[in-house]
Amino acid sequence: MEAYLTLDVLLAFMTLSFLEVVLGIDNIIFISILTNKLPEAIRAKARKLGIGLALVFRVLMLLGITWLMTWTNTLFSIGDHAVSGKDLVLFAGGLFLLHKATVEIYEIVEKGHSEAGHHMKVKKHFISIIIQIGLLDIVFSFDSILTAIGMTDELPVMIAAIVVAMIVMLKFSGPVSKIIEKHPSLQLLALAFLILIGFMLILDGAGIEVPKSYIYAAVGFSLFVEMLNLRGKKNKI
Repeated sequence: MEAYLTLDVLLAFMTLSFLEVVLGIDNIIFISILTNKLPEAIRAKARKLGIGLALVFRVLMLLGITWLMTWTNTLFSIGDHAVSGKDLVLFAGGLFLLHKATVEIYEIVEKGHSEAGHHMKVKKHFISIIIQIGLLDIVFSFDSILTAIGMTDELPVMIAAIVVAMIVMLKFSGPVSKIIEKHPSLQLLALAFLILIGFMLILDGAGIEVPKSYIYAAVGFSLFVEMLNLRGKKNKI
């Protein structure tokens, strides 16, 4: 136990926990948008289940680090780009995210709102949403786990940091969902953010690296402008 109480290990744990929270932002947004389509009584349950799935996937991947690293091995080549299993997962995940976000934007813009839970068979829709969250959790987990592996070699530290990040996500997923539901313009901004993440995943899968700091800076600036816009509307009212 004392081996994990050194300054280096504690710094690695704190840094990794922060990075896992940052990497989990897109996951929180995706879960919030999907679960807001359910009746309010079961939204919290769906969010907890979705975040719980994310935790399970990440821990299982960490426990199978040796197997996970084989996903970075070359399967075939396209021109100068060596394609790995990880690339295929990221590319497919990016396409799925683009499709899902585009459909959601269409429903909001063309129909005035996304489909409400009471217009559907709730149980069937609940299962469908959990499956979608699970599929995207697998894609988002790759970034999360590879970041953890790059930060430290201590498996308990990695798992502890991921658990902390999941607790933070669980804590803020509810308020984020309520804010997104209350302000349609923020929902559109969140979906635009998911489209951006989808493109980034596709580029990553194609071997084109885009610094995530640029993406988060653009989203942060857009969010700041939207907050000023909401504040202005509130003052007018």
